[in-house]
Amino acid sequence: MADVRTTNIVVLPAAAKRPAGDVVHCDVTREATSDILDWLKDQGIYEDGAVALSTVDASPSRNARETEEAAPGAPDDAVVWDAVVDQGYAEARGSWAFYAFLTLATMIAAIAVITDSAILVVGAMVVGPEFGVVAALALGLALGRVRLTSQAFVLLAKGFLVAIVLTTLAALLARAVGWIDTADVTAARPLTGFIWRPDKWSAVVAVLAGCAGVLSQTAGRSNALVGVFISVTTVPAAGDLALSIALWAPHQIGGSAAQLGINLAGMTIAGVATLVLQRILWRWLINRRLSLRYR
Repeated sequence: MADVRTTNIVVLPAAAKRPAGDVVHCDVTREATSDILDWLKDQGIYEDGAVALSTVDASPSRNARETEEAAPGAPDDAVVWDAVVDQGYAEARGSWAFYAFLTLATMIAAIAVITDSAILVVGAMVVGPEFGVVAALALGLALGRVRLTSQAFVLLAKGFLVAIVLTTLAALLARAVGWIDTADVTAARPLTGFIWRPDKWSAVVAVLAGCAGVLSQTAGRSNALVGVFISVTTVPAAGDLALSIALWAPHQIGGSAAQLGINLAGMTIAGVATLVLQRILWRWLINRRLSLRYR
């Protein structure tokens, strides 16, 4: 295929053993990756061969610059949908590590409530692995993939259920040995009281975090996810909920559950909207650039 958006093409005849065939390596501009992958699908490579994607951090050559200039749009604006979908299914698959990290994060959040520690709240947010599954849920809804949507939803529900139950049991044990009592939850908590008192800003932050998180994943800027992790109170709300159940503080159970629900729903809705908007804007941008080029 002659495509000016590709360069550094290398062909190794009969080099592949399983599946058998030729090995072709090439550098493709990010803006053109989805088009190239669609072409490979049409050629049957996805069924009869194999495709592997890797990111080139830097390619300071004239060929690379010319290739980049030949592709309309900016690299950060392009979405490699095949890679995003593959990552979504990987996140929704679940693992023992997911349950372990979510449970540990929820327990850290519960301790943050007991000690009224803002630092521990931030730590619990960073440890929590739930955003990847939320992003997979948003992706499934945006692309109409029922299997991905159901897998992500079930994993998210099971993950928080396991984390809350185990944290509740740990809190009951701590209560039995006299480490904590109801006053630890019901007393004034100037630094962590916001966890069980959701307001309009909880929804706003959840929506903004959902947009930022999805953009960071689709644009390949994973470092921005750290900011998302420490901005939403999903895990802290789960920890507060477990602690309130164990120490039986009914007036805080509803608030914690509401905070958890608002954050998860807000991030999911924002993620869906961001993905749909990205698809629409990118198609419009490509069509506009092409129409200007051939006018």
